[in-house]
Amino acid sequence: MIPSIATVCVSGTLQEKLEAIAAAGFTAVEIFENDLIAFPGSPAEVKRICGDLGLAIVTCQPFRDFEGMPDGRRQRVFDRAERKFDLLQELGSDLLFVCSNTSPEALSGIGRLAADFTELGERAGRRGLKVGYEALAWGRHVFDYRDAWEIVRRANRPEVGIVLDSFHVLSRRLDLSTIGTIPREKIAMVQMADAPLLQMDYLSWSRHWRCLPGQGELDLSGFMRALVATGYDGVLSLEIFNDRFRAGSARSVALDGHRSLIWLLDETARTIGQPIPGAVPMPAPGPVEAVEFIEFAVSEVERPGFERLLRTLGFARTGRHRSKDVDLWQQHDIRIVLNSEDDGFAHSYQITHGTSVCALALRVPDAQAATARAEALLDVPHAGAVGPGELDIPAVRGLGGSLIYFIDRASALGRWSEVDFEATGESAAGVGLTGVDHVSQSMQYEEMLTWLLFYSSLFDTRKAPSQAVLDPGGVVQSQVIESGLDGQTGHGLRLILNGSQSHRTLSARFVTDFFGSGVQHIAFATNDIVDTVQKLVANGLAMLPIPENYYDDLEARSELAPAAIAAMKALNILYDADAGGSFRQAYTQTLDGGLFLEIVQRDGYAGYGAPNAGIRLAAQARLARPMTVPAPSRG
Repeated sequence: MIPSIATVCVSGTLQEKLEAIAAAGFTAVEIFENDLIAFPGSPAEVKRICGDLGLAIVTCQPFRDFEGMPDGRRQRVFDRAERKFDLLQELGSDLLFVCSNTSPEALSGIGRLAADFTELGERAGRRGLKVGYEALAWGRHVFDYRDAWEIVRRANRPEVGIVLDSFHVLSRRLDLSTIGTIPREKIAMVQMADAPLLQMDYLSWSRHWRCLPGQGELDLSGFMRALVATGYDGVLSLEIFNDRFRAGSARSVALDGHRSLIWLLDETARTIGQPIPGAVPMPAPGPVEAVEFIEFAVSEVERPGFERLLRTLGFARTGRHRSKDVDLWQQHDIRIVLNSEDDGFAHSYQITHGTSVCALALRVPDAQAATARAEALLDVPHAGAVGPGELDIPAVRGLGGSLIYFIDRASALGRWSEVDFEATGESAAGVGLTGVDHVSQSMQYEEMLTWLLFYSSLFDTRKAPSQAVLDPGGVVQSQVIESGLDGQTGHGLRLILNGSQSHRTLSARFVTDFFGSGVQHIAFATNDIVDTVQKLVANGLAMLPIPENYYDDLEARSELAPAAIAAMKALNILYDADAGGSFRQAYTQTLDGGLFLEIVQRDGYAGYGAPNAGIRLAAQARLARPMTVPAPSRG
């Protein structure tokens, strides 16, 4: 299949859109009519620009309110069609894209509508052109692709085919089996869009909430299986109407679009177990077994304070890098790398963002395969400086310019800490932290779909439905992505993406103060949160104070014993439960730079304490000032 995209998907002028689409690697494009009308030049000039950029023009769409018009209007619509044919020939395109009629004047009747397309096909044929007919989900009489196909079939013209659009088909939850019976030569083109499952009118849903494949909840897999059954190998074009995309970078959205189609074809080929024309060969997506390490970029000035924090949290410095100003800190399965090099990637990141998480190392079954998949998906590789005898750990650019490293245990990469670091012999009793439970990344609201696609296309993941979390300063949209949580190979990956349109929320203020998107929150797991938090408090760590009203309410709505609630209240521990079990969580106060930490105890619980999010956000808003790291005790 031939990947394509409509200019309506991206922001900017037509020239800017076409340049972004070409830069993303597309070779075919749909010109949206409004973009052409606003262009200060002729259609022939648009054809030249596309030719110079290596873009073939699939169609200029849409052609509206054609079929079923009453006799007094019928001749006028055919006159409009002839002018549209002129335009297509000047653009160098051969497909007239007709969407089903929405006019209140339109008449019904399959025979009448088919007759209109018979005549339109004859006229197109005389010019060497084709016609494609799409059933809009909100069409006046034709809103089901099966009716559109019956009209095309009865028109019985070789020039007339059907246009299949995944949104129009799936939003109405139409049966997909008929798609597989359509002869492939009668499919003029296919348009793809995903969307969240919403209860609203089809037009508003389509105009504002479409998204790229992999970013929504529609059954694209079922649609693609039915399409592949026809043997279709033509244009597969994105048509996305989305307010976030209109506010975002044209180049970023176009690149995401190409990535989404690459992922979709690969996913479909794996689902049906056979190759698909146009699919890019790549390794299968694997799970994330664990967060292998978290790397902080730390200035020399701030390093002593950060090291005190790590010791307060129970970490020990277990390794010194053999050639760089980098240390390894560890507690059980949690590894923290502190990088204070005075040049290179981490240094540049620290200058921009201050002391912060500059990289996540994710353990996967096969790092080489993960790297190859990332490259096939157009992710940006990163090559850092590698000293003599050091490991070259593969990486790609992640959120906000940070890095994602790939590490496995099947290769030499599994010995990264031994190869790159000299053991210090230092150890610590710890405070009971056992692993990284989850990581939360805050970003611009417009970026959320980009990073959802990045993670879900690269790894074998599960995404939970998006949630709206109430912050005192506005609403925060929160999206959970999970991978490798079977417990057989590690802690897996739990990732939370947060974005807000309000500039007053905690996540939005973090993005502003941080000068970009990044890791705002790390949650560490423990098997005994009461013991762990007691030790942290004894070490001098300031925990986030929770109001007494919370515990009064908890006593009223839960079956917890008063003594258990009293113990949690004394330590500012929050509680939730689901069908699987219970969950306890406690937060530190906010560190300089906006980062905060969470301690969690899971006992069969699958969520993230969503009912407590508003309590936590209100408590953080009340403090609204960074905590200070305690000085080391003397004596």
